[in-house]
Amino acid sequence: MPDVFAELVGQDDAVGTLRRAAASAAAVLRAAHLPAPAGTVDDPDDDLAALAEADEDAAAGSTAPAVDPGAGMTHAWIFTGPPGSGRSVAARAFAAALQCVHGTGCGTCPGCHTTLTGTHADVRLVAPEGLSIGVGEMRALVLRAASTPSGGRWQVVIIEDADRLTEAAGNALLKAVEEPPPRTVFLLCAPSTHPEDVSVTIRSRCRVVPLRQPSAAAVADVLVRRDGIAPDVAQWAAAAAQGHVGRARRLARDPEARQRRDAVLAVPRRLTGVGTALDAASALIEAAEAEAAASVAESDVAERAALQTALGAGGTGRGAAGATRGSAGQLKDLEKRQKSRATRAQRDALDRALVDLAGFYRDALTSALRAPVAPVHTDTATLAEAGGQKWAPEGALRRLEAVLECRAAIEANVKPRIAVEAMMLSLWRG
Repeated sequence: MPDVFAELVGQDDAVGTLRRAAASAAAVLRAAHLPAPAGTVDDPDDDLAALAEADEDAAAGSTAPAVDPGAGMTHAWIFTGPPGSGRSVAARAFAAALQCVHGTGCGTCPGCHTTLTGTHADVRLVAPEGLSIGVGEMRALVLRAASTPSGGRWQVVIIEDADRLTEAAGNALLKAVEEPPPRTVFLLCAPSTHPEDVSVTIRSRCRVVPLRQPSAAAVADVLVRRDGIAPDVAQWAAAAAQGHVGRARRLARDPEARQRRDAVLAVPRRLTGVGTALDAASALIEAAEAEAAASVAESDVAERAALQTALGAGGTGRGAAGATRGSAGQLKDLEKRQKSRATRAQRDALDRALVDLAGFYRDALTSALRAPVAPVHTDTATLAEAGGQKWAPEGALRRLEAVLECRAAIEANVKPRIAVEAMMLSLWRG
């Protein structure tokens, strides 16, 4: 089995930083004379600052080559990068390296294995299913994270999409980051360190690990080596996904994903008038709704059945009727969470379609400018070239900007149908 960082594609600099930090974290534990992680419990009074000081003292007395202090361990990290760059993959891999019994992220020991499979007792993951992460969830997480690591190494909290923290949730997290519990590490994932994504105060207390968009060649190589995908299909999918490893894998494997992409790329040919523009908007919205509904349907049914069983549904013994009394409120809360998750899934599906559409107009723009770059969508390159000749660079650029403005509007909570209809009319008018 490869080590824990093998899934990170085209991120050599970030991997080097994380490897050094994991080694420094292991040295911190050794310098503090902590027992091996075989189910032992550590002294709850020692904290990360004391451990770091012990690590520095040990390094000072060592004959080994000096290590850059900036490459050492700290209690809070932010992983930034564009979608598909592997923010959450990097966070999980780093968490596994911290829990590795060898301190290297070997990928084979129990610490690595349980972390990567999501079953490690000292690694907690927050992956928002709805539009935001609320303060209640964050307070409960911070409270649990304050406990001593049961495995003797680190308590790790991974927060995917930290840019979805509400203001109150961010404040709750800030208190924990300002005064970190003993041997607790916070790993945040966000698109950037812009104040709209991560508050300035949280950013100032974290170390940033920037990730870049992997090249299409690197993504294609991964699809061929790890997934056994034919080289020509892998190259096409990697280019179409624009460096997003997950999307490239779906395009290469899932016929329905390819059909949805084909429908989106057919939009420019359909825009012949106001009516067709509005029809295209409706089709795009309905396709996103259908995709989102299909993606959450199974989990929604399972969650509702599990909650009803926990509340005593189907019971026949004494008190069964009383057990279900008052369950309406809990079912209503579940429905609210599921509705929020469905809305998020719909917006994610719509955003994927808009990214594909933006790729088409980008190809038209580069064709009009005769730029020496490869097209994103090789299968529609001829159509994009014809569009570039018809619209000229200015017209292609205006259309590309219309798609990007639509994405920004939806992110700012404009009704998706309104934003998409406005975009389609702008694409038609040019």
